[in-house]
Amino acid sequence: MNETTEPAMTHDLIVVGAGPAGMAAATAGANLGLKTVLVDEQPNVGGQIYRNVAACDAKVASLLGADYRYGATLQQKLGGSGAEVRRETLVWDVARDLTVTTLQAGRALQLRAPQLIAATGAMERASPIPGWTLPGVMNAGAAQIAMKSGGVVPAGRVVLAGGGPLLLLVASQLLDAGVDVVALVETSPGSNRIAALRHAPAALRAWGTLAKGLKLMQRLRAAKVPWHVQASDLAVIGQTHVRALSFRAGGASHRIDADCVLLHHGVIPNTQLSRLLRLAHRWDDRQMAWHVMTDAFGQTSMPGVRMAGDGTAIAGALAAEASGELAALGAAHAMGQLDDIELARRAAPARRALTGQLVLRPFLDELYRPPRWITEPADDTVVCRCEEVSAGRVREMARMGCVGPNQTKFFSRCGMGPCQGRICGNVVTQILAAELGHAPDSVGAYRIRAPLKPVPLGALSSLANPTGAAATVHAEPAPTQETAE
Repeated sequence: MNETTEPAMTHDLIVVGAGPAGMAAATAGANLGLKTVLVDEQPNVGGQIYRNVAACDAKVASLLGADYRYGATLQQKLGGSGAEVRRETLVWDVARDLTVTTLQAGRALQLRAPQLIAATGAMERASPIPGWTLPGVMNAGAAQIAMKSGGVVPAGRVVLAGGGPLLLLVASQLLDAGVDVVALVETSPGSNRIAALRHAPAALRAWGTLAKGLKLMQRLRAAKVPWHVQASDLAVIGQTHVRALSFRAGGASHRIDADCVLLHHGVIPNTQLSRLLRLAHRWDDRQMAWHVMTDAFGQTSMPGVRMAGDGTAIAGALAAEASGELAALGAAHAMGQLDDIELARRAAPARRALTGQLVLRPFLDELYRPPRWITEPADDTVVCRCEEVSAGRVREMARMGCVGPNQTKFFSRCGMGPCQGRICGNVVTQILAAELGHAPDSVGAYRIRAPLKPVPLGALSSLANPTGAAATVHAEPAPTQETAE
């Protein structure tokens, strides 16, 4: 959103996203003397990992565990820092001059600062398998969010399918909540274990985190939950609702009746805001996702814009907290609040904490690397849920001359629905890359434009300037050819 007159500075530092990275960044920024505002869409701070932690029912919080309850510590530090916190505030545009346009209580409001830290967090990877659009199919993380938000759990027989630490955690939490977990179906290929072994010695330095994982496995074994490994050919069966999950494992075909299927194949950075700002990204083949390129203090390819946490690369909540603090230190240094010596001194503890968290990442990334077939779905499988575009249609577009995701919009409206490519973006990139025989880096990603999420037209009128002239929405010309970035 650009106006004919440049908006005045309202703050020294704007932090977008109130997860662990955002809370740590806002707390550190305010403590360093910066006039700081933290903006988040949710009614309570915490992000997805610590969602609703300040208001969660005590019994539910106990069920979710100590790692979840730790988020209350970050919330308390934030509250004591003096940082301004704007809840239920949607960021729907960020201009090149770092004017942040938000929607709050039905009105569009603008903030501006010389330093911006985007802590946009992660989102679950799409799991496009036959039947994944049926009612009764959810992401495992969505089921966990329902628990955190209102103590709600799935009814009936529940099957969890996919791979990753979160799958084990949610399965264990659902068991503790009394849910009928009828099976755990892991899809991680056996070759992942071999690849992960070379990282095992370094991973042992994070033995505390590994012990938590082993405890989750023991909980599931003790409950005698049927556990299938190296599964493939997953398909949800049903007409109007989930009836069963079918798959192959151990050389045999299986069908498990279910009322709810929870899918999970890891999480990926939420890059909608970073794509809007045209920041430099690179494709990470191990995590099979786009990473935002930053320096040690979160500085991106755009001056004044820093990113922290899982919105840059997946590393977990504690790593996100440390990176948020480092980004705030970098912002304070850029504004002259810290000299080089003081920056290094203050950054040292956060650097050690971040290094300690990252030591386990290569092992986990290899062990739970999604199977290739999850990004190479069958032709008749829907990949763009909003516009009901199939994988076969994406491949057909590639054969017709479509060389990247942005052209799929012209060919089929793929990526033009309400989610604006959040769900299908990575999958479309990978399908095109495989069909064209190119690397994902050369195929590129969807080009994102404001608004990041739908906003009511009436809210735009609140941006009118004092003379009554309406604000103008900056729109870039439509691209005539595909570019990688």
